[in-house]
Amino acid sequence: MVGSSIAFLCASNALDDIVLLNRTKSKALGEALDISNAIPKNSDITIKGTDDYSEIRDSKIIVITASTGVYLKNRNEMIGAQVNMIKNIASEIKKNCNSSNILIISNPVDVLTYYFIKETNFPRNNVIGIASSLDSSRFRYLISKKIGVKQSQISNAYVLGEHGDSMVPIFSQTKIDGKNALKIINHAQKMEITKDLRDYWKSLRNFKSRSQFGIAKNTLDVIVSILNNNPLLSPTSILLNGEYNQENVCMGVLTTIESKGISKIHTMDLDESEKKSFDLSAQTIRENIQSV
Repeated sequence: MVGSSIAFLCASNALDDIVLLNRTKSKALGEALDISNAIPKNSDITIKGTDDYSEIRDSKIIVITASTGVYLKNRNEMIGAQVNMIKNIASEIKKNCNSSNILIISNPVDVLTYYFIKETNFPRNNVIGIASSLDSSRFRYLISKKIGVKQSQISNAYVLGEHGDSMVPIFSQTKIDGKNALKIINHAQKMEITKDLRDYWKSLRNFKSRSQFGIAKNTLDVIVSILNNNPLLSPTSILLNGEYNQENVCMGVLTTIESKGISKIHTMDLDESEKKSFDLSAQTIRENIQSV
C-alpha cells in the first residue's frame, strides 16, 4: 500500500509518467487502473502496471517499497530475506537504469540502502533511504501532543540514526515558538516522547495493518524536490564516509536534496547524550549489516 499511495500522490499532482512494477503483474495492473482515475483532466501524464523491469528503463526516479512479508516485532525480523530481495532488485535496476535516483522505503531501510549501494556501486548521493523524515514528522506530532501546541509551532525537530529502536530524536536543536525545546520539555517528558517515537509503528498497528500515508507524503516531497530541482532539507539515510566520524554505514542524517540527489550532508551540533546515542545507533546498524 505504500507504493500505491506514493503513486496516487504523484498521479493526482500530475508530476510525471508513472510505471508500477510488481512481481505479481495483476496487482500492478489493478493499481494502475485505479490510480489512473486520479490523474487531473488537463494532464497528459500516463500510468501503467507491469512485472517487466525493462519498462522502467532510464527512469529519473525509482522508488522501492517491496517487502517479502509483514514484520511484527521489529523491522529486522526478515532481514535475510529482505537483503536477498534488495540484491535481486538492485541487479535488475542496474541493467536498466544506471543514472536514476533511487529512493528506498523498504525495511530495514538503513541496511537495505547499504546493500543496494554495494550491489550496484551507484554513487551514494543517488541512493537515498527514506524513513528519518517520517520519524521526524512523528517526533513533531508527539511533541505537539505532549505539551499541547500546534505542530506548526515546532521547528528543527529532526530524528537521526537508525529507522528502528535506536533512532535518535534531536531535542537539543528543536524549537517551540522559537524557544529551545529543552527549556519547555522536562526530562520525564523527553523520555516518554522518545519511547513513543520508537514504538509509534507498533501503536499504529493496534488500529490498522501498517502505515502508508505519512511515508507516502514524505517520499512525495523528495520526488518533487528532485524533479523540480527545489532544494529540500530533510533527514535521510545515506552512506557515511567520515561524517559524524562514521564510515561504511548507512544511517539517517540531515541532508539537502536537489535534482541530482543528495547535494549536501549537514553535520548537526549534538549534545553529549545525543552523540553517544548516535554512535550506538551506528553500531546497531553495523551489527545488523554484518548479521546477514
